[in-house]
Amino acid sequence: MRMKPSGLAAGLLAILLSSTSAMSQSALPPPETTDPVTLGTMVGFPPPPDRQVVLGNVLQYPNARWAYHHMREVAPTKQVYRGGDAPADLNERAADLDAVRFSDGNGGEISIADWQRSTYTDALLVLHRGNIVYENYHVGMLPRQQHSLWSLSKSLVGLLTTLLIEEGAIDGDATVSQYVPELAGTAWGDATVQQTLDMTTAVDYKEDFRDPKSGIFQYLFAANLIPPPPDYPGPRRLYDYMGTVRGGSEHGAAFAYKTVDTEALGWVLRRASGQSLATLLEERIWSRIGAEADGYYLVDPIGTEIASIGFNATLRDLARFGEMLRNDGMHDGRAVIPASVVAEIRRGADRGKFKAAGQEARAGYSYHNQWWIPHDEDGSFEAKGLGGQQLHINPAAEMVIVKFSSHPVSETLFTHRVDRAAFAAIAAALGQ
Repeated sequence: MRMKPSGLAAGLLAILLSSTSAMSQSALPPPETTDPVTLGTMVGFPPPPDRQVVLGNVLQYPNARWAYHHMREVAPTKQVYRGGDAPADLNERAADLDAVRFSDGNGGEISIADWQRSTYTDALLVLHRGNIVYENYHVGMLPRQQHSLWSLSKSLVGLLTTLLIEEGAIDGDATVSQYVPELAGTAWGDATVQQTLDMTTAVDYKEDFRDPKSGIFQYLFAANLIPPPPDYPGPRRLYDYMGTVRGGSEHGAAFAYKTVDTEALGWVLRRASGQSLATLLEERIWSRIGAEADGYYLVDPIGTEIASIGFNATLRDLARFGEMLRNDGMHDGRAVIPASVVAEIRRGADRGKFKAAGQEARAGYSYHNQWWIPHDEDGSFEAKGLGGQQLHINPAAEMVIVKFSSHPVSETLFTHRVDRAAFAAIAAALGQ
């Protein structure tokens, strides 16, 4: 399908989703000029037209700085209930981390405080041995507000799929179409669940925000996250779009990052469990980690959860989720998930297949069951999302870091090296 970019798509191309190679740090807008509090974004009754944020302009910068922690106000959502238990205590034992300095990768040094500013951080929380040692909020975000996790949502789907494989409800070696016959004639007709988990499927799909002909735009139209052009003839619902995606060359040969793989897994989870994705996540994980707030999914026009990029949660609750994983699936003396499930994720995958993707900044990584695995000496594992969402779990340092951001460059590769250096500096400071 060959479409001219809509006004919003053109805005995305030119403003928000600039390629990592095409934009330098010096070309970015000063963070203070994008602060929604200073700008008066969505202030007034009604707000002035140039300060209004609606679904159609959520991704246009700097609207994202307000929208990422207000998504339920602009898009339809589905609740993920926190459960009836009291919130798990996160004792506060403050550590002075703002002044901690580390190499910025360009011959200079930067502090933790300046790193937050320069990477457009909305909120940051550090847990050490289950205690909050640092918590900070910016750009008007409040602790009670859920923030969009974007592609960090993929790791939740990966965890649930790994869990159901462990329980025997899903066979990782079975084809996706065995669970979802509607996908028999698509890219996933002969792709296994495990290949889809590791994103080694061969799919005729490109995730290139610089190209309005790229499959990512058809996906976003179907997910109802960008309004399609008025004369757009393509699918306007997720299931309909998934049925149009065709296969490529050889499954299992190499890693390539594809949002649509996670949507295929979301469909498998629904069929294998007989539950909606929101209910499955609620019953198996979210209601069992001592969350203090509901999470929520963005949904498409018929209420299908956007599995790949749709989950929203508070800073503290994502930290609780990470702490459960750091403790091998345990929370408050009970197993939320088996330790073997966490061990399988941390095992990682073939680093040679990952290398083929050309992500030099993540040399040594693999991608396994929808998680980023650094294969470092601390045994860390990570979940990441558009605009700088980060869940970094370091078992050796007994540390969990959650970072919410609204960076004008979508790809987390743009800040990868400085983020990893910051995580290491925080771990070192806590270990002193």
